[in-house]
Amino acid sequence: MKRFTAKYLYTLTSREPLRNAFVEVSDNGTVLSVGNCAPGEAIDYEVLVPGFVNAHCHVELSYMKGLFRKGSGMAGFIDQINALRDTSSLEDKIAALKEAMDGLWDQGVQAMADISNCDDSFAVKALHPLYTRTFLEVFGADPVGCDEVMSSVQALQEKAVGMGLDAAPTPHSCYTMSPELVTASSVAGLRSGYLSYHSEESDEEEQMMRYGSGPMWDNRIANGIPTPPVTGTSSLEYFLNRLLAGGLSAPIPGHVLLVHECCLTTEGAALAKKVLAQPFLAICPLSNLFIHNTLPPIPVMRASGIPICVGTDSLSSNDVLNIVDELYCLQQAFPEVSLGELLEWACLNGARFLGKEGVIGSIEKGKKPGIVLIEGIEEGRLSASSKSRRLC
Repeated sequence: MKRFTAKYLYTLTSREPLRNAFVEVSDNGTVLSVGNCAPGEAIDYEVLVPGFVNAHCHVELSYMKGLFRKGSGMAGFIDQINALRDTSSLEDKIAALKEAMDGLWDQGVQAMADISNCDDSFAVKALHPLYTRTFLEVFGADPVGCDEVMSSVQALQEKAVGMGLDAAPTPHSCYTMSPELVTASSVAGLRSGYLSYHSEESDEEEQMMRYGSGPMWDNRIANGIPTPPVTGTSSLEYFLNRLLAGGLSAPIPGHVLLVHECCLTTEGAALAKKVLAQPFLAICPLSNLFIHNTLPPIPVMRASGIPICVGTDSLSSNDVLNIVDELYCLQQAFPEVSLGELLEWACLNGARFLGKEGVIGSIEKGKKPGIVLIEGIEEGRLSASSKSRRLC
């Protein structure tokens, strides 16, 4: 058994921490008891929290660290990723993704919703203590190829499941897929109960879908790539309509993660809640700043009541994969959000999205959430020097 004491213990059964509290865990990490320390008991740490959940990552792109220029906008970023995707050996790719996963584990990430386009990460994930649900991302702008693409991703799913991974197809975004493929991949993915979808990541995406204009539209025309339908509506509304076109009835069951949502409106959030039974939002602020120097509309998100989760995105669009850095960025931009609420986003809500809230996400008897130390807390707030470290 191990006993950890802290001046502030964020169990996340409430957003307020327990003060001068302890948590006892078994040798395998199961929480045995939580409570307040006896008067005069030595306090070992300042702030302890449950393990984080990285709600959006592309760990297989870790070999691209440091290769991208910042501030390119989405059209420029897509050009870069297409040019750099296959510039490293398989051995180097696997070494980079393993290093990234080890780093996430050491900083206290307990689970991850990870995007995969191939099987590069499967063997590492299968043996790693960090739990992952793998979303097999589907692309294909030509409607003629829809059946072929679905056959390919289903074969990849069989391989992942055969290696003991939780994995299923998921649509990438409105602009990289034909309408038919958005629907087919969404219906297939929802059989598993989970989808993760890039939505409203930038104004460029919205210009393309609403008006058939802007840098992303021009980029696709210049490269001879089929364009998505111009709907006159938001890309989020387009996605929701494609779900309904698949014969699904609202509210559509399953956990649906809307990733980025930098252009989310009050009306869009209300529509998502009407169409989806269990919507979630994943925000990746450092990635948004890296690509197009913007942040998600946190006040709109908070007011919507849709659970917010936190991700790091990839090392192609981020300097680091670090949850505390993401939280510090959010705190600096939105100081009205308390540390307790930020931790709820980074721990418990991610666990809820993954359907793992009975095991991780909060420090409660019987769970195995991981115990994480956050250093550099000043007057209840993160600082530029804040960092996290796994204790168990």
